Amino acid sequence: MVLGEGRFLTLHSEAGWEFVRRNNASGVVVVVAISDKDEIVFVEQFRPPVNASVIELPAGLCGDTNDCESALTAAQRELQEETGYTSDQWRALPTGPSSAGMSSEVLQLFVATGCRKSTAGGGVGDENITVHVVPIASAHEWLLARSRSGTLIDPKVFAGLYFCHVSD
Repeated sequence: MVLGEGRFLTLHSEAGWEFVRRNNASGVVVVVAISDKDEIVFVEQFRPPVNASVIELPAGLCGDTNDCESALTAAQRELQEETGYTSDQWRALPTGPSSAGMSSEVLQLFVATGCRKSTAGGGVGDENITVHVVPIASAHEWLLARSRSGTLIDPKVFAGLYFCHVSD
């Protein structure tokens, strides 16, 4: 049963469970972007639902601009739009739910290696994204320092650091 519908989300109730579904996308892509200098690329933006700046991995909706868009194409597009980085070396990682108790959303993760800066980045429209390029070796400490200063850290970032150290 539909409890409410907005422009981007619909609130459902099934068997007493309330959750949301996206109206405008077929999925979500998340990118672990690694440069040849062993740096990881993070993005930061203010997120109104939590009323705070959040450090995240580059990510975005799949199929929101093109119904036939593949997950890989969406990941490549989002990486360039948000960070200005591109890569020719992509590896798909496992898929999984973003918040299995609250949303039907499933994430497709990718690792992009050999990333290089090609455009300004910063997002599209009013996204106002700040890009951070951090050496992988010091990323954990950098994230903890940012957290202590009041910036929220998306937990997927720590999964991304794990995949920086794991090969196929």
